[in-house]
Amino acid sequence: MRTTLWRSFIRWLPVYRTFPDYSKTNFRSDALAGVTVGILLVPQGMAYAVLAGMPPVYGLFSATVPLIVYAFSGASRQLSVGPAAIVSLLIASGVSQWATPGSAQYISLVIQLSLLAGMVQLLAGGVRLGYLANFLSRPVIHGFSSAAALVIMGSQVGNLLGIPIPRLSHLHEVILALLQTDSPIHWPTVAIGGGAMGIILVAKRIHRSIPGPLIAIVAGTLMVFGFGLSPAGVKIVGNIPSGAPPLSVPALSIATLRMLWPQALIIGFVGFLESFAVAKAMATKHPGQLIGANREFLALGAANVAGAFFSAYPVAGGFGRTAVNERAGAVTQMASLISALVVLLSLLFLTPLFFHLPSAVLAAMIVLAVIPLVAVGEMRHLWQTDKRDFVMLLASFFGTLTLGVEMGIGVAVVLSLLLVVYNASNPHCAVLGKLPGSRHYMNIERFPEATTCDDILVFRFDGPLFFGNAGVFEDRLHTLVKARGDVLRLVVLDASAIHSMDSTSVHTLEGMLDTFDAMKIHFYTAYVRGPIRDVMKRGGLYERIGTSNHFMTVADAVDWFIHNRRKEESKCLSNN
Repeated sequence: MRTTLWRSFIRWLPVYRTFPDYSKTNFRSDALAGVTVGILLVPQGMAYAVLAGMPPVYGLFSATVPLIVYAFSGASRQLSVGPAAIVSLLIASGVSQWATPGSAQYISLVIQLSLLAGMVQLLAGGVRLGYLANFLSRPVIHGFSSAAALVIMGSQVGNLLGIPIPRLSHLHEVILALLQTDSPIHWPTVAIGGGAMGIILVAKRIHRSIPGPLIAIVAGTLMVFGFGLSPAGVKIVGNIPSGAPPLSVPALSIATLRMLWPQALIIGFVGFLESFAVAKAMATKHPGQLIGANREFLALGAANVAGAFFSAYPVAGGFGRTAVNERAGAVTQMASLISALVVLLSLLFLTPLFFHLPSAVLAAMIVLAVIPLVAVGEMRHLWQTDKRDFVMLLASFFGTLTLGVEMGIGVAVVLSLLLVVYNASNPHCAVLGKLPGSRHYMNIERFPEATTCDDILVFRFDGPLFFGNAGVFEDRLHTLVKARGDVLRLVVLDASAIHSMDSTSVHTLEGMLDTFDAMKIHFYTAYVRGPIRDVMKRGGLYERIGTSNHFMTVADAVDWFIHNRRKEESKCLSNN
């Protein structure tokens, strides 16, 4: 029994379907990509750990075990899981209210937060909440991430200028602190930070595979060590302990759970959304990869839970790292395993070399990493194409800037839900006319050549019919009926776009039928789907409309009415 369960579990892992046909060519590609990303992960992991308020070594811990676990359980073959900028900022803004960043208590809380966030993700994947990814619109996400990027950049200004600024979570507070400080700018620190930015940008321009961040770290460290700049006021990383990530059980308690569960929910879902978006983007470049939201929830949750036992803080998939991984030629998850090995070797043998690493270099790396998150191009595009989405982006952007990152996520979620509710409550409607020489009925506003009869109104409702829009449906249809006046004799409902109906809409249609009967107006339906027909029958609406008044097409409904009208006219003429 245990053997069968174990085999079933192994076959469930995406990596099981990846490696049976693994070749030497694949390994060469994965090895190159893995080493490239591993070299990038070392400085980036330390930089993001500083952003999260953690000692730099914890960024390296977070780039080993979680990356290995995701490589075995995640479906994306290119996604690079590890420390991420926005998640690091969320950690700092959430946990800093309970403990001083960098302290033993703070580190313990962050590791417990990793366990809780992973449990949230595992639970969400287990109960199949992956569909929630569909409820955050692209403009709202861009607005949030753009504001978060500015907050992150603001948090690094002090390290780049050599000015001591307290850790603040609002950009305007950072600006005020800079304006009010009496500390002078430390120009050697500025030179080191600016030089690091220059090295990274030039290396990227020459070729994307050149490890610009690593070169900047080596250059900055040699400069500080060679010229003795640390005693002169240049802030350095200091001692980084060497060795593999220590195995320990997070000391989770009820009191800690009460403190951290809001941050665990936020980080769990934000980390998933970031990872899932990156994985989906990579899947479009590599046909055949099936990225399921629930599976990604489970894989990322497993990575965070396992990481918590090896002193890792919450992780997510990073777009920049993943893009480097993909461009470097990653074919399978083996690239991630090799990246983790590179980071592990650095932990074992290279950490003493980072003692004189300037904090300004890490700050420069953070700033350059988050600049692409500021969606200026998306703002320009939405301004030209969709003003409503542009307003949603700005609302999310300024909400995050003014209220803080955590509240900004709440603003983003509320705005997205409001947009969903608005769209569902106000679906598109159209009056249809017949195209000359055909049996097709089209929107008369888009097809001016479509003809209509004064006594026939063909109405199409493009959305589900439910309690949230039943009143809109009734108002729009009554307005059209009233506009036709006493001449109107038939209303045809084109139900081709109505894919669901509830009891409220059934009662609404029954009330409208009473009104139409009083006005001596016939009511027909066309293109009614099977599930809608079932709802109508259960509610008695199908028979109330008339079993012979439901048609396959609008043309059939109109032809039947015209045929019966002619029969009535002929009967009246014969009687006269």
